[in-house]
Amino acid sequence: MSKQMKHNILAKKMSVSIQKIIFIAITSLTSTLSYNASPSSMVANRVKSVNYFISRECNYKCKFCFHTQKNTHKLGLGKAKLGLQLLQHSGTEKINFAGGEPFLNPELLGELCKYAREDCGMAVSIISNGSLIKPDWMKRYGEYVDILGVSVDSFDPATNAAIGRGGDTDKNQHVNRMLKVRELCSNQGILFKMNTVVCSLNHDEDMNEHVSRLEPYRWKAFQCLILKGENAGGPNDINDARKLQISKDQFDAFIDRHSGQSMLIPEPNTVMQNSYLLLDEELRFLDCSENGKVPSQSILKVGVEQALSQAGFDDSMFLNRGGVFDWTRERSN
Repeated sequence: MSKQMKHNILAKKMSVSIQKIIFIAITSLTSTLSYNASPSSMVANRVKSVNYFISRECNYKCKFCFHTQKNTHKLGLGKAKLGLQLLQHSGTEKINFAGGEPFLNPELLGELCKYAREDCGMAVSIISNGSLIKPDWMKRYGEYVDILGVSVDSFDPATNAAIGRGGDTDKNQHVNRMLKVRELCSNQGILFKMNTVVCSLNHDEDMNEHVSRLEPYRWKAFQCLILKGENAGGPNDINDARKLQISKDQFDAFIDRHSGQSMLIPEPNTVMQNSYLLLDEELRFLDCSENGKVPSQSILKVGVEQALSQAGFDDSMFLNRGGVFDWTRERSN
């Protein structure tokens, strides 16, 4: 065996050993953060439902987006799983994976769904724009998903194109993609959810006929929200959604027009802004209380309870808006 081959083999063994040491160190740190004390009931009640933005990457350019592609960072599967362990031990019962567009990282998303469901016992939901959901992914990972939400802001192709939901100008295919996802959910027994951002481009639309046909399990309507550093038109903002803002009266008119839809859940800015517990791509809680997004320290570094103290989360508003509901689908034994 040549000296070069021996050198390569030795270098490979050292690399594997270093990786093992790093993994053991991270696991040890996480164990210290997780299990030195039992979670308090106060913390458990506050972290029942958590939203994890696995990446800011997105294939759409929605003009009102308030979690924009400011980077392409994402954790590896190992660290992301450790984060789920911390959340589970602290009392999290439901995890919602979002982005960005989570299906841009299909393997990571699928393995996290599987781990959250099988190893952590959590209910699992996903919010997606619906453009990248494939039948093969659903066959492989669909059994681990309870709820799949798709963003549907309009049933008019021109309006979707104007919003930036899918591009394609006058040939916008967003609705057709969403209908395919609805069928995939039905085939897999996954609860189908709709999210609608009500803005200046769609607040006059009547969606009743389409929604009645789709029969979503839940339909959330959000008033277009402006957050500094994301979509407020500032020097560091990717989007300027100020022209898409609507008044509370305009939002209420949209809600009144669809009041016959029993699954409709209206969320004006005053309800939405601080009532979601958000984790970014580095597993940092995001504090939106000052009309921006201020990240906490990562839960991997300081644990859930300490990071939670920096979250600006309004748990009473979370409960008042119906944040706890029947979030587990029926499964055959």
